[in-house]
Amino acid sequence: MSVESVKKFFIDHGLEDPVFNLEECGATVDLAAKTLGVQPALIAKTLSFRLKESNILIVTKGDARIDNRKYKDFFKVKAKMLDHDEVAKITGHPVGGVCPFGLIKPISVYIDVSLENYEYVYPAAGSAFTALKISPSKMQELTKAEYINVCK
Repeated sequence: MSVESVKKFFIDHGLEDPVFNLEECGATVDLAAKTLGVQPALIAKTLSFRLKESNILIVTKGDARIDNRKYKDFFKVKAKMLDHDEVAKITGHPVGGVCPFGLIKPISVYIDVSLENYEYVYPAAGSAFTALKISPSKMQELTKAEYINVCK
């Protein structure tokens, strides 16, 4: 269902289905980079956080880390990632396949400026064995994400 929802998201936006299967598991940044033969920075990792009353997704470059001070300054609350079991329930995607597309319900999406200057990146596509290639600007446009600066 998760991969299908990602494919449907693109088709519903009048685009071709960009999802492709990985030859090996891409559940982590390092595995995905190795499987795709790219640098870890080109993997767009999607992190799930809980704010006071809502949940959010932050997409960063693969080798970036959240800077807790910047996060707190921006969101006015300490960074708290969703528990492993909550992720699929809230996004519709399993851990290792989370992306900002084809979510089961609307969730605010943010893109860290660490991705801004890349021509394209590879986010997961609903499973640990699927991905897609997209420009950060197209990702921002499709998800109506806001660019923020919360990584080290």
